[in-house]
Amino acid sequence: MQHKVISADGHIDFPLLPENLWRDNAPAALKDRMPRVIERGEDRIWQSAKGQTLGLVGGMGSGGRRYVPGQIHRSDRMAEQGLYADQSKGIMRPTVPELRAKDQDLDGIAGEVVYGILGAANRLEDPEVTACVLHIYNEWLSDFCKAIPGRFAGVGCISSLSPDDAARELREIAALGLKGAELGLSHDMLPMWHHEWEPVWQASAETGVPVHLHTIGPPIDNRWYGDTKTRRPWFATHMTGFQINMLTVLAGVIFGGALERHGELKVVIGESGIGWIPYVLERMDYEWEDQFKDVVPRPPSEYWYGQMFATFQLDRTGIENLHRIGVNNVMWGNDFPHPDGVWPDSQDLLSEQFAGIDAATVRKVTYENAARLYGFPMD
Repeated sequence: MQHKVISADGHIDFPLLPENLWRDNAPAALKDRMPRVIERGEDRIWQSAKGQTLGLVGGMGSGGRRYVPGQIHRSDRMAEQGLYADQSKGIMRPTVPELRAKDQDLDGIAGEVVYGILGAANRLEDPEVTACVLHIYNEWLSDFCKAIPGRFAGVGCISSLSPDDAARELREIAALGLKGAELGLSHDMLPMWHHEWEPVWQASAETGVPVHLHTIGPPIDNRWYGDTKTRRPWFATHMTGFQINMLTVLAGVIFGGALERHGELKVVIGESGIGWIPYVLERMDYEWEDQFKDVVPRPPSEYWYGQMFATFQLDRTGIENLHRIGVNNVMWGNDFPHPDGVWPDSQDLLSEQFAGIDAATVRKVTYENAARLYGFPMD
């Protein structure tokens, strides 16, 4: 496959953002509570005012991990392009619009949906600071996207700590011209079926800004994580279930009735994978028919086909079942610059993944669906 595509799943990560961003833009009363960079031995580390580590400056992925050659194949491919070497020198290519666009040109990416600072804000342990950090970030992201019009569709961040605050920030996101709002998932937040999320659904429906729910995987179990004998098999099991963990989010959105109450509402589950979706749709429809017709008035799969989307990187099972998932409900993404992403090999991997699939379907999944949802040029 050698044609331009849109990546519907890319990321800006907290450890790559400008070091002066938070303090320079925070109100005076909050400046001393903003995240800051500290020295720890030879490392420079992002840290919250309460001492929570937020990752190495220039670190890898959303958690700012240290790059270790030979540990993750996909990361090694990124390292071969000099990504981590540049970051160690303070050249944060993913957060400089022109450099990011150049990197995506290398991968055949014509447009990119950019998700936000995954999980970092939830680790600040200060709701007031969290709200401030997210607003500052959203303003920064708006400027980032405006630097190259038509190239990036920014997905702003809204906090899961307060549905009312999240709804207010979603309206701010709309005013900033961003194309989506990501509700930061956590394992201790209100479930998506809960009625208290209604302000968020209403704000999304009224502004036309889709809600995005990005996978975070199963909870980390510290019983096994810190033990050298158990960590690797535990981690392999954890990563295998990373996308499938989103089934409760998908079902919660539908059975909570948000899509029934708001016919204009659009919801995207990001980096969820798609191969598991046909079974979950079938299962939801069965349970609805059997005992839950009082929860929503229509079969759950109808809401999925009409108002929801999912993104994936590598998912041959899903591609072979697009007729059941919905060819209009799926978008591909390269997950740049995350360590499990497919950059800079997207074109080769797309050719392998879509072997035998008709060109019109490939075009929809890799370009048209994202172009329609986010307003990219349809060319």
